[in-house]
Parts: sequence; structure tokens; C-alpha cells
Amino acid sequence: MKDTTSQSEVRAPARTYAIRAREEVTAPDVIAEGFLGHIVSVDGIRVDPNNVSAMINWKTPKNVTEVRSFLGLASYYRRFVKDFSMIASSMTQLLQKYVEFVWSEECQRSFDQLKKRLTEAPVLTQPESGVPYVVYSDASLNGLGCVLIQSGKVVAYASRQLKPDERNYPTHDLELAL
Repeated sequence: MKDTTSQSEVRAPARTYAIRAREEVTAPDVIAEGFLGHIVSVDGIRVDPNNVSAMINWKTPKNVTEVRSFLGLASYYRRFVKDFSMIASSMTQLLQKYVEFVWSEECQRSFDQLKKRLTEAPVLTQPESGVPYVVYSDASLNGLGCVLIQSGKVVAYASRQLKPDERNYPTHDLELAL
């Protein structure tokens, strides 16, 4: 059975992200293609399974350099992971100056949870021009998070840890701070 996806539908995600491809990649029969560590299709964008396998096989970090390398790769896909910064917070604390490297159980849980979340990352929908967005935000004493939704589908997740002075803000101000 031949797929009836039009070439313009396949090229729409690439245009949205200003990505160019060789002509043989954009043939009408192609319905999904890898771009910069993502699989782009008419259904949306998802994490490239080849990169996921690299994360699954990642050994437990033994020093700051290895933590930085893992977080660098994982951060590239942070928009696919709800509450990414909150999950990674125990590991990012190890990157601070004058902090002794001690790989705790909490760091191990964060490491394992990030790997799990990245392997189960959702397909993010392509944003559509002219269609309204809905933003849900949440704040805690440690961080901020939000999700961008369009037509009931997730477009992207975003999160970050609070800066030291922001920890004194009231929650309702924090939810507007992202």
C-alpha cells in the first residue's frame, strides 16, 4: 500500500525549522527523515532512535567532565522532557565551582530517570500558523516548568531551575517568570 502523503506535507516541518535537504531525501515517497538528531515527519518531531541508544548505553559518570557530556547530550532534547531541569538538578549541582564531586543516590536516580524519559520522549507536533496556543505553567521552590500546546497536542516543554534570588519570589510571580 502506497502512502498518500504529499511532498509539501513532508517539507512543511523542514521549512518551519529552516532545514534544507538533498533532493533525493525530499522525494514524495519519503514520509520521515532524520535531521540534526531528530526524526521529522508529517506527524511531528521525535528523538532520533540512534541517539537514544547512545543515551541508554551511557555509563554512570565518574567525574564532572562525564556529567557535563551526558547533560550536554540530554539537554539537546530537553524540549521533549517534561520538567527536565528539575530532574537534572542534582547532576547540575555537581557542575558548580567549589563543589566536590560526589555521585549520590539522588544523582543516580536523576541519571536513570533522564535516560528513561528520553527513551519514552513523545512526538512533538509541528506548530501551525494561525492556530491558537495554550501555555500551562507551574512553579515550585526549585524550578519553573511549562508546556506549549496547540490543538490539544504538545509542541514543546520548557523548564529551568530558579536562580538564588528568585527563590524568594511568591509562587504566582514565579509562574509568570518562565
